[in-house]
Amino acid sequence: MKKLILSAVVLLGTMSIQANVLPVSENTKTAVNVQSEYTEVAADAVPAAVKTALQTAYPGAKLEKAFLNEKKEYKLEISVGDQKATVYSDVNGNWLKI
Repeated sequence: MKKLILSAVVLLGTMSIQANVLPVSENTKTAVNVQSEYTEVAADAVPAAVKTALQTAYPGAKLEKAFLNEKKEYKLEISVGDQKATVYSDVNGNWLKI
């Protein structure tokens, strides 16, 4: 009987030692992307390279609004059929992923 009680005490003692929770430091990093301000420009002010890239990538797309930032990047609000989308391009007609 003594061996049974002693075994139970030893077993419970070893289980409680492993049950200790170690403190975990949580280093949280927050990344904030600051997007440049865009100002609205006329659709006629959009360079031909951007318009050509738009028609190549999205045939039949209609340019609704165009915006420009100080980096010469264009934000284009387009519609294709009944769908609307916003795409980004540089001055040379290369698509940007934002």
